[in-house]
Amino acid sequence: MREDASVERHRFPGHGSEEELMRALYRDHAGPLMAYVLRLVAGDRYLAEDVVQETLLRAWRNASHLDPSGRGLRPWLVTVARRVVIDAHRGRLARPAEEGGADLEQVPADDELDRALRLMTISDAMGDLTPAHRQVLVETYFRGRDTNETAKVLGVPPGTVRSRIYYALRSLRNALEERGVTS
Repeated sequence: MREDASVERHRFPGHGSEEELMRALYRDHAGPLMAYVLRLVAGDRYLAEDVVQETLLRAWRNASHLDPSGRGLRPWLVTVARRVVIDAHRGRLARPAEEGGADLEQVPADDELDRALRLMTISDAMGDLTPAHRQVLVETYFRGRDTNETAKVLGVPPGTVRSRIYYALRSLRNALEERGVTS
């Protein structure tokens, strides 16, 4: 591959150089990815750092296919990180055990990984809601309060709570559809 084509391939709009791209990916996504991967690798920080680095490297290599401003970048990164962890686990099973390696037998089952990915996506989508809509969903769905209890906590009439719930759920559904989640 020609060098100029390689450089062009790795540019997101608004990021002039490869170095800027990597800094932006690291700045925007390394922290949440690290927290997610640490759970997958039973707290092995060194392995988690390797997985995050490999994930961001793959994003950089596939930059021409990704939209950094799009809603699907973080879920894509999480999926890649999960696959890197699974591949590493399978690789360890296929070769003799290394001294001091983390016990990857504790990698969560697929349903646990899918649940974690869903929760991260929902959390990200909740960030798109207005504070009033987000607050009413947190009170009713996550804290388990009914309409009257939520009205007292928020200091608004129960009818306002019902209206906010309706519009909040509609906005949340749209935000999730933008991220590729369909009902």
